[in-house]
Amino acid sequence: MTTHRYENISMVPLREFVLEGFQGGVETQALLFAVFLILYTVTILGNLTMITVITLDARLHSPMYFFLKNLSFLDVCYSSVFAPKALANFFSSSKVISFGACATQLFFFSLLGTTEALLLAVMAYDRFMAICNPLRYPVTMCHTLCTLLVLDSYCGGCLNSIMETSLTFKLPFCSSNRIDHFFCDVLPLLRLACADTALNELVMFSICGFILLGAMLGILTSYGYITVTILRMPSGSGRHKVFATCGSHLMAVCLFYGTGFVVYGQPGAMKSREQGKVVSIFYTQVIPMLNPLIYSLRNKDVKDALRRLGQKWVAL
Repeated sequence: MTTHRYENISMVPLREFVLEGFQGGVETQALLFAVFLILYTVTILGNLTMITVITLDARLHSPMYFFLKNLSFLDVCYSSVFAPKALANFFSSSKVISFGACATQLFFFSLLGTTEALLLAVMAYDRFMAICNPLRYPVTMCHTLCTLLVLDSYCGGCLNSIMETSLTFKLPFCSSNRIDHFFCDVLPLLRLACADTALNELVMFSICGFILLGAMLGILTSYGYITVTILRMPSGSGRHKVFATCGSHLMAVCLFYGTGFVVYGQPGAMKSREQGKVVSIFYTQVIPMLNPLIYSLRNKDVKDALRRLGQKWVAL
């Protein structure tokens, strides 16, 4: 096996990493296992319920719920990238993840996370068209355009993911293979690199920043026009209905983008790596769990659809 040298540090090509996860004894690990299991179970059940209800109820076959169904699908996949491996590692003595599995985990983490960020921007555009151009909305937001917008979100996520994963795993890693995290994320991996990572960080953060800032600009622009339209409405009941429609989406946007900015927009803001791991639980497990709850509890149409579906099952 070929060895490399970087400033007198001996390195060998790594075949596997160790995910150190969280500190603590057996009781702490058991508690974390229970927390992760509950979060993951609620996430899967909640999002699959949303997908099922939207698919089966013809009254929800509209662009807004088409995008919401895709958001639920993304959240199922997104949480599944981390939770199974994390659950297995809580009681594992080795906590090993192969080099290829680590690269795969990072690839899908970046792909699904970026796609969700872009999809939230698409959903803001959908609300803009529905509220600001209601007469043109049924024609403009046809099924073909909605499908293309979702595919574009995946393409943007794929582009970012390919760049991020390839740049990270082209780096030479030191003989230490211990990742101080519960999944393969960019920042912990860069700490193991035995090479100058400045160019990697510049390219990755530039691409990621361009995509996310573009998405945020789209969201802010859409809601800027929506706000102006709401202020011009003569009816108070009309304003209330619009606020109710947009409130769930705004809450989801604030949770997703706010947490992402705390972790990746200012990485040095975390006082400790353990604190960073706790925040990571929030955006990898808690937010995917909250999204279906936010949209179902604050949405009359979804609640009515759930009630109708429940009545059908009781009748059967």
